[in-house]
Amino acid sequence: MPTDKNRATAAAILPLVGGPDNITSVAHCMTRLRIALRDRSLVRHEELKALPAVLGVVEDDTYQIVLGPGTVARVTPEFEALVAEARTQAAPAPAAAPEPDAAPHPGVTAAELADRGTALKDARKARNATPFKLFLRRVANIFVPLIPALIGCGIIAGLNGMLTNLGWLPALVPALAAIASGFMSLIAVFVGHNTAKEFGGTPVLGGAVAAIIVFPGVTKIDAFGQHLSPGQGGVLGALAAALLAVQVEKWCRKRVPEALDVLVTPTLTVLVSGLVTLFGLMFLAGSVSTAIGTSATWLLSTGGALAGLVLGGLFLPLVMLGLHQALIPIHTTLIEQTGYTVLLPILAMAGAGQVGAAIAVYYRLPRNRSLRTTIKSALPAGFLGVGEPLIYGISLPLGRPFVTACVGGAAGGAFVGLFNQLGVGFGSTAIGPSGWALFPLLDGRAGMGATVAVYAGGLAVGYLTGFAATYFFGFTRQMLAELDTDPDPAADTPAAGPAKQPVPA
Repeated sequence: MPTDKNRATAAAILPLVGGPDNITSVAHCMTRLRIALRDRSLVRHEELKALPAVLGVVEDDTYQIVLGPGTVARVTPEFEALVAEARTQAAPAPAAAPEPDAAPHPGVTAAELADRGTALKDARKARNATPFKLFLRRVANIFVPLIPALIGCGIIAGLNGMLTNLGWLPALVPALAAIASGFMSLIAVFVGHNTAKEFGGTPVLGGAVAAIIVFPGVTKIDAFGQHLSPGQGGVLGALAAALLAVQVEKWCRKRVPEALDVLVTPTLTVLVSGLVTLFGLMFLAGSVSTAIGTSATWLLSTGGALAGLVLGGLFLPLVMLGLHQALIPIHTTLIEQTGYTVLLPILAMAGAGQVGAAIAVYYRLPRNRSLRTTIKSALPAGFLGVGEPLIYGISLPLGRPFVTACVGGAAGGAFVGLFNQLGVGFGSTAIGPSGWALFPLLDGRAGMGATVAVYAGGLAVGYLTGFAATYFFGFTRQMLAELDTDPDPAADTPAAGPAKQPVPA
């Protein structure tokens, strides 16, 4: 009974976030239920993290509950329905206050590591509240809602390519090509719509201006001595055009009389932004997009092993600093240009190093049942590319295992990068998935067999190197003496649950 299970999960979450009156908005991304709350002090964090369906939580601009891919898309509608139903009834009783923490107990448990992880997360969050990083977060909010469509169309494109290569079902190939390509041909419009929505403008006006970029008639327009081409500038042009539209619209709202606003403001917004887009932004954004594609291809074809080493090794620290969000428009630009992003399979190796490190922690601490329980519960999600519970729940609070996990990611990235350098170039047709979940989205110029083999080899190298580096260098003698103990059984009861704290998206 999948629906009953998803509704039960939603029903369990609702009171723990303060009830329906504490919720102002509900949304979801690839793996997380995102809730805007009136009063965060009403949230019972520990009870929420102890729910079996919850992989972790993160406090950001919205309160985010990690449920995993697939699950979140099914739980969110049930959660929204429960909130709506509750609001049509009598006002609920105030949410119970969180229970006081249990008395301290001997030994080091997963819950105590999670407390360390929470402190690290709070410190990182304070450092990340810079204008540049907040801007990157808003840019990420533009592209995250597009990920489900990118994944679906990417998988269909891969299936269509397989049918084409095998010569099967030739009558179906054009239909699948249309289904896979339709969204990508208009992705600039969706980016424009989401950009205006994120930055406080009218979404449809952002979409209208961005639609100019993909309009076939732009071929008749001469800018900078050359004719424009449909799609020139891509998502970067759409992003810039919609940002300009938001500024023009806000300027008009302040100066145009209310009686004329409904006519003048949208007209001026589209006209001014449209002209600047046609005679400036499309050309500039097109040059930047071309440079991104050329640079990525050159980097991996000439120094793939070194580039993979650096990218795979530094991705987890980039996530910690919030700088990974700058890569989202780059991934999308590469997908627009070549059909796949060559960077994502390399960056996915960071997750492989994390999984290997977690397995090593499991075997190095045979007496610590609390940590071993947390690792066992988080590993399946880790193999599928959801590594957040392992990062803040295990490796980062321990310190050295986080570094050795990065070593594993660097080794896997170098492996994949080396084969790019040798001519086996490939990438992902969508962004979002990682780990084993990336296999259906792989595509490359060397054929599917070589592509899958190299990616699988990279994962294996990442797992093994992360494991070996952590097993031999991830602990000092003092750390083993402190951690490899059997904590108080009372601290390891099901009520406490595994501590899982994710990195913000």
